[in-house]
Amino acid sequence: MASVKLTRTDILEQDFKIGFRGYDQDEVNDFLDEIMKDYDAYEAIIKELRAEVARLKAKAANAPRAGEPVVREVEPNRPERTASATNFDILRRLNRLEKEVFGKRIVEE
Repeated sequence: MASVKLTRTDILEQDFKIGFRGYDQDEVNDFLDEIMKDYDAYEAIIKELRAEVARLKAKAANAPRAGEPVVREVEPNRPERTASATNFDILRRLNRLEKEVFGKRIVEE
């Protein structure tokens, strides 16, 4: 199982060196704010899924054995989640951002 390398605090406290032609600091900070929101969402989803796993394990431990009648519970309808952003999606968004920023600078020069 993969481990989480960055926490929300790590992202918040990250400092970048500013070069001669560096990124717009406000734009980078806004983007990092969005990433932190995603991390918060991921943490909430993970917490929810772990609770569900625990519930299902407990349910499986108490499940009737073969040959016994099965009573099924009906779960309330839950709205479908939209696809979460993966690292690839984040990198693709960063690539588009770089093209947007540097593309404008190249045209202006």
